[in-house]
Amino acid sequence: MTHSIIQVDAFADQPFTGNPAAVCLLDKPASEDWMQAVAMEMNLSETAFLYPTDTGYNLRWFTPASEVNLCGHATLASAFVLFSDNLVDKSKPVSFLTKSGELKASYVDGFIELDFPAIKSVPCSPPDGLLESLGVQAQYVAKAGEDYMVIVSSDEIVKDVNPDFNLLGRLPVRGVAVSGRSRFDFDFVSRFFAPLYGINEDPVTGSAHCALAPYWANELGKTKLSAYQASARGGKLSLELKGDRVLLSGKAVITLRGKLHC
Repeated sequence: MTHSIIQVDAFADQPFTGNPAAVCLLDKPASEDWMQAVAMEMNLSETAFLYPTDTGYNLRWFTPASEVNLCGHATLASAFVLFSDNLVDKSKPVSFLTKSGELKASYVDGFIELDFPAIKSVPCSPPDGLLESLGVQAQYVAKAGEDYMVIVSSDEIVKDVNPDFNLLGRLPVRGVAVSGRSRFDFDFVSRFFAPLYGINEDPVTGSAHCALAPYWANELGKTKLSAYQASARGGKLSLELKGDRVLLSGKAVITLRGKLHC
């Protein structure tokens, strides 16, 4: 049995930027053990598995270490493959059934627009070891869904963060977003670290922006935002807060197509 698998650079307008994800097209559900093994084999931050349903596609996401409940860049990559290969109608949103509920993606003037749930952040004291592992002083710390959000005073601090991943990986949290206001072409910048899930630094993290967008919308007094994730690869996101939803938009590039012979 063979399965098509496509590697996509998401939140990118040229190859080898943004966040790479593998998209595995299935005819029917697969076992969790098999999907986890494929994700380990691909060794990317996320591998997406999708198969058609009566109303759209079932979608699940796996890191090399475990399954996650929400992933933005692998959803964007999945939608991009479906639209690019004419597997769905570009004039209509495609619906994904996921562990985070129904998610929709639309093709809009060459961009993929994701409709995701906004994540409310709740101010909290940093857990022991969090700020020490990041080596920063925080202006604000919050719990945001499965993650922590750490706001610092400048984009330079964000770019210079050099975490102690051994210490950070001991904390019982999916990941940590470090963010600061941008002085240049964007409203804010961020980086995202998730060593517990096998990803020291994620190049571009759509799900983290479901919490970052509401925070910065409130801070800056605007609902439309531009964001940059300042990883080594870098990634650009356009964001819009609409009530309890966040619209995340970005481009994508296919870099590899292949077949899984297993």
